[in-house]
Amino acid sequence: MHPEEVIQRRVAIELKPGSLVNLGIGLPTGVSHYVSHADNILFQSENGIVGMGSRPPEGMADEDLTDAGGAFVMAVPGAATVDSGMSFGLIRGGHLDVTVLGGLQVDERGYLANWMIPGRMVPGMGGAMDLVSGARRVIVAMQHTAKGGPKIVPQCTLPITATRRVTLIVTELAVIEPTDEGLVLRERGPGVTIPTILDGTSAHLIIPDVVPEMKLAAVLAAESQVA
Repeated sequence: MHPEEVIQRRVAIELKPGSLVNLGIGLPTGVSHYVSHADNILFQSENGIVGMGSRPPEGMADEDLTDAGGAFVMAVPGAATVDSGMSFGLIRGGHLDVTVLGGLQVDERGYLANWMIPGRMVPGMGGAMDLVSGARRVIVAMQHTAKGGPKIVPQCTLPITATRRVTLIVTELAVIEPTDEGLVLRERGPGVTIPTILDGTSAHLIIPDVVPEMKLAAVLAAESQVA
């Protein structure tokens, strides 16, 4: 299974029925493929869609319906479009249940770095600073390493997105929870050993006596096309 699919399936389990959820650009967007429509989860995009659906079939794209990254999407029945002020009012007002964001680094404090100087690693922070500060739960969905180097580090060397601890870190190797005591290893990826996780992590991890293997959401991609 591809690492991104492992991450997306595991994050999908964290989304509860009836939630209002923001999905960040890139890897997090694919989480919606593993969420059942029966759960009535509404996906919000900061460019002004509440009730964002999946990618449209070939030839059915509407140029007025895009996610925050500019990719074409559909809208689910009952969806609404709002202006930027209302969209960020939802975010800054604490109305988002969950935001799922990609990450460049997360450190032992649970601080996230997921933006960089324009023209460098990514084009800019976008709405990430507001999302990390305003959402009730902040889930970081990212691959465990980049170019062989750890992304879970003692202290971020890239600019941090906000001085708020994230709720959960999900990678293809592990589920890690930032706490007052430090980073706690909660689950192992499918077939992954604890030494493998430690080899790819430069931050200190608190390891409980029992670390179960993560459960993954079922494939719902076919169902997600009916939007």
